[in-house]
Amino acid sequence: MKVLRRLSAAAVLVALGTVLLGSWTRINGAGMTCPDWPLCHGMLVPSLADGTVWEWTHRLFAFMVAPLVVAVMIAAWRVRNVSAFISPTLAVIGVLFLVQVLLGAWTVKLSNSPISVVLHWGTAMAFIAALCSMALFATDEPAKLNSQVGLLAGTALISFVTMCIGAYVSSSGAGLACLTLPGCAGNVVVMNSGQFVQMLHRTLAGATLLCATLSFAYCWMRDVGPRVRTSVTVGLALVFVQVLLGLLNVALRLPMDLREAHAFNAALVFLSFVIAAIFAAMDTVRDKRLLRAR
Repeated sequence: MKVLRRLSAAAVLVALGTVLLGSWTRINGAGMTCPDWPLCHGMLVPSLADGTVWEWTHRLFAFMVAPLVVAVMIAAWRVRNVSAFISPTLAVIGVLFLVQVLLGAWTVKLSNSPISVVLHWGTAMAFIAALCSMALFATDEPAKLNSQVGLLAGTALISFVTMCIGAYVSSSGAGLACLTLPGCAGNVVVMNSGQFVQMLHRTLAGATLLCATLSFAYCWMRDVGPRVRTSVTVGLALVFVQVLLGLLNVALRLPMDLREAHAFNAALVFLSFVIAAIFAAMDTVRDKRLLRAR
């Protein structure tokens, strides 16, 4: 189990680095510097001028994920009988990795269209969440869903949807569609498509903040484990940072560094609540075992 946990953690780090590098590549306008796939300009190692270095390095990181995923799957298969959740998580990781590879090729074919970017980003984050789950499942066996786990998982889901809509806003060029708060340039009812998706993103961001605050209050008012409380506290802090980054992006007219920080922090918010939900499930099993032992 220790080997599985370490391999899963390593895969998470490399996969997260791949996602962030991909985001940075797109934000810098280098997403189509390699117009073909899996080669780049028909070569394994092309000229790395004119931004090609970003896209080629992103693909290199993606290829590095593959052997780690294979190692995780082999290690998980060997201990699949230890926890009832290892086998289904193993299947999810395999499917999401295959889908992500296909989406990578599809994104190139569609010239980084907004919908392809959203699907590619969303699948990548779901894949990383599955790897996080495997790393934690290698520590203990989670319980069935309960109200505490449901609240935390729901918060993770809302943050995931908010993140995906944010990716659409960024890739569709709607980042500055609304320059005022809380409304959108005086428009209340009639909005163009860019303004609509921008306001949808803001609404979901507010919902994420509300759910994160409720999760925080729940965990500090109830008798929950310290690792759950820590994960939720970190998650709420990251939500506040995310709101601040969103405001700064609009106020400073989308500087590249802040756009990348916004994307990176969104990923951390999502993963914080995924981890909190899994920890909560694990603690439930531990408590039940202690009660049965008495």
